[in-house]
Amino acid sequence: MTQSKFKALNPKVVLGVAAHPDDLDFGAAGTMAKWARGGAEVSYLILTDGSRGSANRKVSPEELVKTRKHEQEDAAKVLGVKNVFFCKWEDCCLECHDDVKREIVREIRELKPDVVVTMDPTMIYAAEIGFINHSDHRAAGQATLDAVFPLARDHLSFPELLKEGLEPHNTPTLLLINLEKQNWFEDISNQVEAKLKALQTHQSQLPEMEQALKMIKELAVDMGKKAGCEFAEGFMRIDIR
Repeated sequence: MTQSKFKALNPKVVLGVAAHPDDLDFGAAGTMAKWARGGAEVSYLILTDGSRGSANRKVSPEELVKTRKHEQEDAAKVLGVKNVFFCKWEDCCLECHDDVKREIVREIRELKPDVVVTMDPTMIYAAEIGFINHSDHRAAGQATLDAVFPLARDHLSFPELLKEGLEPHNTPTLLLINLEKQNWFEDISNQVEAKLKALQTHQSQLPEMEQALKMIKELAVDMGKKAGCEFAEGFMRIDIR
C-alpha cells in the first residue's frame, strides 16, 4: 500500500512508545509537534531508565537517569507533548515480555489513542547510514505491536486491568519508525526547527551536537524528497482492521 492509498491522519490522541528518552524525538518529533499544534493530545511512554546511554565515565547511572528524564521532559515542552510517562526497566536489558506489554496496554486503554508510534522491530540495521538498531528499540517495538494488537483489544488479556476499569481499546493506526522502509510520510516543513530544538535538549546523548543536528536535518530532507516536500518524517503505517 502506498501513501496515496491512505487517508490523511488528523489524530486527537497520540501515544508514542519508546525504549529511551530521545528515541521518539529522533524519529518522530516533527510529527508529534505537528499533531500537538493541531490540537492533538500527545503522550510519550518511555520504557527504560536510560541509565547506560553515556560515554562519560564521570557520570553515575543514577545521575544519568535523572539527567535523561529532565532532558525528555524539556524536549516534550518544546514539542507540545502533554504527558511523559516513565517506566524503570534497566537500559540495555529490555525484553519483550508480559510485564512490559502490560504497561503499554495500560496506557493504551487509559488514553485510547487514535495513533500509536513506535520503532519498527523488523529494522535490525540500516547499512547505508551505518546504523545498528539498539536491541531495546526492537524489544520496545515488538512489545508495542503486541500490545496494540491483540492485547489492548481483548478483554480476556490482562484481566486485572479490566478489574481496574480499563476497558479494551482498538487503535486504528500504528506508525513504525523505520529509516530504510516507509510507506507513509508526514510533512514537517513547519516543524523541523522544533524537532531540532527538541533534540538540542538531549545534551547527554549528543556531545557532537552540531554534527548530529546536521545529520538529522539531512535525513529530513531525504524523506522530504520522497514525500514531495521540504522536510518530512517517514514511517511504515498500518491501519488495523
